Amino acid sequence: MENQTIESMQDGVMDKDRVIRVGTRKSQLARIQTDSVMEMLSQRFPAVQFEIVAMSTTGDKILDTALSKIGEKSLFTKELENALERREVDLVVHSLKDLPTTLPPGFTIGAVCKRENPHDAVVFHPKSIGKSLSTLPERSVVGTSSLRRAAQLKRKFPQLDFQNIRGNLNTRLKKLDEKEDFSAIILAAAGLLRMGWESRIGQILNPEDCMYAVGQGALAVEVRAKDQDILNMVSALHDSETVLRCIAERAFLRHLEGGCSVPVAVSTLVKDSQLYLTGAVYSLDGSESLQETMQTYIHFSQQDMDGPNDDIQHVGITAKNIPHCALEAAEALGINLANLLLSKGAKQILTVARQLNDAQ
Repeated sequence: MENQTIESMQDGVMDKDRVIRVGTRKSQLARIQTDSVMEMLSQRFPAVQFEIVAMSTTGDKILDTALSKIGEKSLFTKELENALERREVDLVVHSLKDLPTTLPPGFTIGAVCKRENPHDAVVFHPKSIGKSLSTLPERSVVGTSSLRRAAQLKRKFPQLDFQNIRGNLNTRLKKLDEKEDFSAIILAAAGLLRMGWESRIGQILNPEDCMYAVGQGALAVEVRAKDQDILNMVSALHDSETVLRCIAERAFLRHLEGGCSVPVAVSTLVKDSQLYLTGAVYSLDGSESLQETMQTYIHFSQQDMDGPNDDIQHVGITAKNIPHCALEAAEALGINLANLLLSKGAKQILTVARQLNDAQ
């Protein structure tokens, strides 16, 4: 199906003289991510012209407040979606973890690209090079902007002091290197790898230490749901395994009614036609937690590819080129795991975490 879509695009469904405007945040990482998506599209559709439209978002402008305290959803996406709605851009490239699990009406995620390493990474102050979180001196200060990371790491490394740090990658690394405020900071490994800063990674945190955020490491292309030509074009970028993993993760988070103001973490794996999802919720200090793992069968034949449901969104994602049976199984997995945790008291943990975060 993907080849048919590409051939039809090249045969003139998309006017070769049309300029496709691509919205992105202005940060260096966002531009690198957007350039990579444009390069993939250009390779598949060499006759189409692409033009970048960069803009600042609310999350980029408010740098003196923790993300969980700003009290607004779509911190890194709202301005981009406004431009998409006004038809100032034709598609927008996001880090998938920045996209809420419920999108505004009329929008859909038309592509989820192959996932980079989804784990969290530790970057150490020059004076602490060669150490790990477990070997840092007691009361060492570690910076993170994420309640999810802080809750898990407080639980695992109670001897350390976790404090908030904001800013883009460049800003946070500068704060780490040029001051004595932090012994280390926690960042997404994917961002460091895309920036070419792999040498700064001092430690990769495995799921036993810190499970990752929903959608972390994956890039999403958001489009207007009714723009079939654009939707068909970007769908060529879908990576099936990444799509199924992220649908399960997003369904889990949405059913929990979670967000950046509560600590929710996941880990997914595809092996032998099985999709495994581990999900957890935490109190703010990490003292309380619930964690479970479930799995589902996701291998379906090509005869399941097309059908009346191939335009249905699954937690905001439209994936025509993936069997809808597999998409439905992945979404059901996330919902079922959320229901299991809710039956064990997850709602109370998350409610208290949200109240405490709002009060602080």
